[in-house]
Amino acid sequence: MTTLHRYDLHALRARFPALKAGSAHFDGAGGTQIPEPVIDAIADALSNPLSNRGASTAGERRAEAIVVAARRALADLLGADPAGVVFGRSATQLVFDFSRTLAGNWAPGDEVVVTRLDHECNIRPWVRAAAQAGAVVRWADFDPATGELTADHVREVLSERTRVVAVTAASNLIGTRPDIPGISRLVHEAGALFFVDAAHYSAHAGVDMAELGADFLVCSAYKFLGPHLGVLAGRPGLLRTLWPDKLLAAMDDVPERFELGILPYEILAGARATVDFLAELGGPAEGTRRERLVSAMAAIEGHEDALRVRLEEGLAGIEAVTSHSRASRRTPTLLLTVDGHDTRDVSRYLAARAVDAGSGSFYAVEASRRLGLGDLGGLRVSLAPYSSAEDVDRLLDGLSDYLTAHR
Repeated sequence: MTTLHRYDLHALRARFPALKAGSAHFDGAGGTQIPEPVIDAIADALSNPLSNRGASTAGERRAEAIVVAARRALADLLGADPAGVVFGRSATQLVFDFSRTLAGNWAPGDEVVVTRLDHECNIRPWVRAAAQAGAVVRWADFDPATGELTADHVREVLSERTRVVAVTAASNLIGTRPDIPGISRLVHEAGALFFVDAAHYSAHAGVDMAELGADFLVCSAYKFLGPHLGVLAGRPGLLRTLWPDKLLAAMDDVPERFELGILPYEILAGARATVDFLAELGGPAEGTRRERLVSAMAAIEGHEDALRVRLEEGLAGIEAVTSHSRASRRTPTLLLTVDGHDTRDVSRYLAARAVDAGSGSFYAVEASRRLGLGDLGGLRVSLAPYSSAEDVDRLLDGLSDYLTAHR
């Protein structure tokens, strides 16, 4: 198997079987394609003895080893402690579970802060938990003209009654990357907990939980070349103070007390392989996996940002197209509208040309409404580690041809 000692796009793309179908993928924000080593790891887990975790049979030992390896791998990716890594079906499920658990300690009149920029995953669970506890929901706004969500926006809604602040590290709709460390300082000065949605962020930038200042952080492996798996990283000491609803016979240890039912061992094997695959992009294997991941994510960010500039320069020449992704710090994810045209029609036209870019608000309904786009949103164009200059040019050509054909 070839190991990538530098960011070699041709070699990288060759390891994604799905790319052989010929589509130009701009749908990474909704889920990336999967490399061969991840597929192989899932198949290998299912092709060998596997049972519930234990220490007696080969199947039990194999399951235990898979779980331990996956926790260590995701901890390396997120700059977290393996003892604080919790697995779930999805980020959405994990936020619902933890919001309900945290709400058990709220009293009527306590306050929860959410933002207009976030994905519904990091809004609605908190809104529902607050309603059940009699807590008050306070909304932090963002500037629709610039796409910026600043620490001052959050400061305006903090008080001595704030218990939790939930903020995205990067908007899945327009790519905005708020100043998470700055917001964290304000949140902790107010005596509140800080819950960060890093599902979109973790696909495009290196994550360091301590540097971000997050008490809890969630992400989804399928956003960064992995299988469908939700991951929550929390401070182990904090997790030990929380008691979720669980079965009587279920483990009380942390992090297992938060994992309901049997874990999907084959998916965990795939998630571990995903982290190892990403680490390959960080150069030769002399450094620790964490060190190689930091290098790899910097390389991915550089590659994607260069393509974003190419894309934005091309879009600037198409007069009818407006980009709503304008924040000074943002991921390579653009939300586009086309004057006089429904972007659902544009998306279908591009799809017929094997250029995959969806249209919608993508569960960021509050952000879409704040931008004046209603619930329909726009055409979302998201780059991924395997995106190429040729892909970008195909998209630009497709947009130009659509406008020519639909004058």
